[in-house]
Amino acid sequence: MKKIAILGSTGSIGTQTIEVIRLHREDFFVTALAAGHNVDLLEKQIREFSPSLVSVATEEAAKDLRARISDLDIPVYFGMEGLLCVAAQEESDLLVTAVVGMMGIRPTIAAIEAGKDIALANKETLVTAGHIIMPLAKKHGVQILPVDSEHSAIFQSLQGEREYDNEIEKILLTASGGPFRGKTRDDIKDVTVSEALKNPNWVMGKKVTIDSATLVNKGMEVMEAKWLFDVSPEQIQVVVHPQSVIHSMVQYKDGAVMAQLGTPDMRLPIQYALYYPKRKYLDGVRLDFYDLASLTFEKPDMDTFPGLRLALEAADRGGNMPTVFNAANERAVALFLDQKISFAGITDIIRDAMDKSTFIADPDVDDIFETERAVYEQIESR
Repeated sequence: MKKIAILGSTGSIGTQTIEVIRLHREDFFVTALAAGHNVDLLEKQIREFSPSLVSVATEEAAKDLRARISDLDIPVYFGMEGLLCVAAQEESDLLVTAVVGMMGIRPTIAAIEAGKDIALANKETLVTAGHIIMPLAKKHGVQILPVDSEHSAIFQSLQGEREYDNEIEKILLTASGGPFRGKTRDDIKDVTVSEALKNPNWVMGKKVTIDSATLVNKGMEVMEAKWLFDVSPEQIQVVVHPQSVIHSMVQYKDGAVMAQLGTPDMRLPIQYALYYPKRKYLDGVRLDFYDLASLTFEKPDMDTFPGLRLALEAADRGGNMPTVFNAANERAVALFLDQKISFAGITDIIRDAMDKSTFIADPDVDDIFETERAVYEQIESR
């Protein structure tokens, strides 16, 4: 049985990971769980899977959980210490990193140093610290298995190819276009939070859904792909594909294009990462080519959605600029969700932060978090 630890077990990816494990109880054992503030759901997960240790976001939540599971002999940790305990736990073989934000960096490093394979669903880890994470994984012989649907599609399209040194010419990274595809900048400047949260194809957490609406999410995926697949940003082309049937493609040096297709279901890339390199039966809607009317493709509109252009600029500059981009976006999305800024204000804040931040060419982990702190401080003082 493969032994799994999960960071972010009560979030969107975490609960779907739990669902996959539940479908294949004979193959997986849950060794540790970390969640934020959803103590109710975490208690249910603990009683169902009996992990060896758990963690929550705060000391208050930890006290609540300890009282609820006082009949069980399971230690409860909290904060960053708890995340690190879950990440580096001796029992686990694989760590699913499904937390949102840069809090995923240090636990991912701890897990790699402990020799754990990583099922990576935390974008910020590679966006801000890919130059640290990927060499460290190579040093420790650890696999980084992408859980994001697009990166999983690329990863699947590469199977068997790199074994023979078949060279990538281009990665074609698909995007649904979000709920405002085809709109102008004027059309979307004053959209509401509820409108921005209506993704046409995918069910995701609020932060990722807003990032999808601004195309910031796709820009972050470009940065991730650069590190995951050892390519330059110039080798990554974003293609808007509204049907979300082709999840991404790889073009090789002879012009051949390999693609992974399927219905939008995050359980598939999650299960592929958990079972890699094997495949296992998964229930759900199958792609029916008789019913599929057409597949269409468009160039991304970077005038209406400047977040993608800013992400490409940050990727090109490198250093701590992806951290500036990520931190500014994180705070701007929070302000938008609190209805304190407009939808267009998200990318205005990112642009301002990138213009005003001090550039660091080769940031270490402390530099990354100091950059994040400085960006937050700058935005709060606006």
